Amino acid sequence: MEFEAVIGLEVHAQLSTKTKMFCSCSTKFGNPPNTQICPVCTGLPGVLPVINKKAVEYALKLALALNCKINLKSIMARKTYFYPDLPKNYQISQYEIPIAEGGAVEIEINGNRKKIGLVRIHMEEDAGKLIHDEKKPYSYVDFNRAGVPLLEIVSAPEISSPEEAVVYLKTLRRILRYLEICDGNMEEGSLRCDANVSVKPKGSDKFGTKVELKNMNSFKHIERALSYEIKRQIGLLMEGKEIIQETRLYDETTQTTHPMRGKEEAHDYCYFPDPDLIEIQINEEILEKLKTELPELPQEKKERFLKTYLLTPYEVDILIEEKNLADFFEKTVEIYPNPKSISNFMLTEVLRYLNRDGKDISETNLKPEILAQLLDLVEKGIISITIAKQIFPEVYEKGIEPRKIVEEKGLIQESSEDKLRFICEEVLAENPKEVEKYRAGKKGIIGFFVGQVLKKTQGKANPKIVNKILTELLEK
Repeated sequence: MEFEAVIGLEVHAQLSTKTKMFCSCSTKFGNPPNTQICPVCTGLPGVLPVINKKAVEYALKLALALNCKINLKSIMARKTYFYPDLPKNYQISQYEIPIAEGGAVEIEINGNRKKIGLVRIHMEEDAGKLIHDEKKPYSYVDFNRAGVPLLEIVSAPEISSPEEAVVYLKTLRRILRYLEICDGNMEEGSLRCDANVSVKPKGSDKFGTKVELKNMNSFKHIERALSYEIKRQIGLLMEGKEIIQETRLYDETTQTTHPMRGKEEAHDYCYFPDPDLIEIQINEEILEKLKTELPELPQEKKERFLKTYLLTPYEVDILIEEKNLADFFEKTVEIYPNPKSISNFMLTEVLRYLNRDGKDISETNLKPEILAQLLDLVEKGIISITIAKQIFPEVYEKGIEPRKIVEEKGLIQESSEDKLRFICEEVLAENPKEVEKYRAGKKGIIGFFVGQVLKKTQGKANPKIVNKILTELLEK
């Protein structure tokens, strides 16, 4: 019997507001434990929460971007459960009337597009963080994160493979970052994901028993956890065993899942409207204003880049991954209208240093006008691409104009045919065996000769002229 997976994802996106959901405490990551807390976010008796207007606006922006139905009236509810990192012993969330319902995330996988429907988007507050001591039988709790605003984005069970799940998450993360409402940093917990997964006979309309997976903090872990869990469930069914509805944790060391607790149902949380918070009322004027603030979204940008700049889908996918990188590319094109040349250099040299430093391009000293000047020097034959790559680290790290570096270090490209012909003749005389190979039909070896000439000239030789001279000499 063949089986197929049914996957639904619950994504928790921590909103990039400066203050928490119901108080004025800072949301800054990495400060000393329990230094960003107050009576409100720790739930002391007699306090009154006040909802963060910016968090509501961020939720509405995502709902508009994903074409959701926005509820003009929504209600905050108390979700009761007991856990050490939840200081109030309940979480303020939304249940019966969330801020948005429906909508979809459109993904592209293996060249095909697919819409993954959404059930709902609702607002809630985050819990604190437990820190377990590996050497002593103690656990510590940090309440700095308690009360930080979250959006929970619940997908319909329309994802059919671990690969699709990862593409969905990457697509959603990119949209959140483009909207500038969540930094999407999974290592810091800004973006977290729980998965509901079940298997059923292929073609069957009846869903199997679902299992919830937790403790997944990277795309790699999510894909591995889902793959393992699907195989585990199929194995149980093939043996005639029952699948238990439960919550399981993913262990990245063993790359397996193991039981955590029985799966709760909605009634277990005893939801009821929070008596301290009035209902949220949205008017059309607010929605129209927020619509005007929406940026060009990733898919729209991709289609425009493909049409306008005639780049490959592969190049465009990388350039638009980060909004700031895409903006940098377009600003450079405005100054130096050669999209292909800019793309080639950005996807190799620029990304190499950004990845090395773990930085966004906006955090560096590199500016569009500086990169444009560097590539213009190459196009005009003033320097070779080899020299451009040699001086790029200094350009990138210090923001110095390439022209100044070239002039100060005497790196102007050698284009004199007479001087280059002498060096080419010298290289051929030093490598008679390679010359014979070329004349025997191994034409690709000309690259070796070009490399030797560049070596002798410390990269200053004009490669086009060198190629021309070498071909003339070798064909004699």
